[in-house]
Amino acid sequence: MPRLPYPPASTPHRCGGGRLTGFGRRTTMRCMVDGEAGNLVAQMRRGVLPYCVLAMLREKDRYGFELVHALGGIDSLVTGEGTIYPLLARLRRQGLVDTSWQESATGPPRKYYRLAPAGRDALAEFSRSWSRLRDSVDGLLASTGQEPSS
Repeated sequence: MPRLPYPPASTPHRCGGGRLTGFGRRTTMRCMVDGEAGNLVAQMRRGVLPYCVLAMLREKDRYGFELVHALGGIDSLVTGEGTIYPLLARLRRQGLVDTSWQESATGPPRKYYRLAPAGRDALAEFSRSWSRLRDSVDGLLASTGQEPSS
């Protein structure tokens, strides 16, 4: 029998130690429990980080550690080399960034990344979509009495 993406209707659903009722119908629900806020920020960061890197490359060519350092100065975008280098490799494979080696005055040659035309197009599309999404969420939060923090 194929595995269902949800528990059978006769299975009581558990969430964070509490019991949810879902008997007799399919229940699609995500639990909000203490400690998930940090995970939420990590998931949002994971979704936008590629576009933040593309935006940083729009200004000038940069090498990997320079990106790590620059992102470290931006609240909520602090990340490490273990995240940036695999991301840069993926962006290169997708044709969104180009690379070149350049001599360094302070050590070995560095691999520099620059925004490719396809990356510029992807960034423009993300920017349009992000603006619509941000405005929609801010409007919803404002209409429910939750002021978006700027």
